[in-house]
Amino acid sequence: MLHLLSALAAAYQEEGGGAGGAVGALVGLVFLVVWLAFVLAIVAGIWKVFVKAGEPGWAALVPIYNLVVLVKVSGKPMWWLVLFLIPLANFVALIMIAIAVAERFGKGAGYGLGLALLPFIFYPMLGFSDAQYRRA
Repeated sequence: MLHLLSALAAAYQEEGGGAGGAVGALVGLVFLVVWLAFVLAIVAGIWKVFVKAGEPGWAALVPIYNLVVLVKVSGKPMWWLVLFLIPLANFVALIMIAIAVAERFGKGAGYGLGLALLPFIFYPMLGFSDAQYRRA
């Protein structure tokens, strides 16, 4: 891929410019494809986690409602949603909710940190594994 980018840049420089635009567009396209792959992995993983917990999977697609369902799955009280409106407290709340979700599926706090910090890896692992949701 890098060879293709350098060859493209060299070809356009010989013609007197324009290489920046073409290379920038190609880099932007690659970035978009990688970003979409990350987003799809997270959505698919959260969808499966919600289904395992007895909630509708489509809730993973709805921006505010997915937090409501995530708090419900974690077993935390609904007032925790207010914490998502407070800077810095939202990050702490996200970590604590992720740890609670992991514990509901029989995983440890380290796995919960993974859910919070690397969701594109850990949510698909949790959603597509044989881990079962346990109600309190």
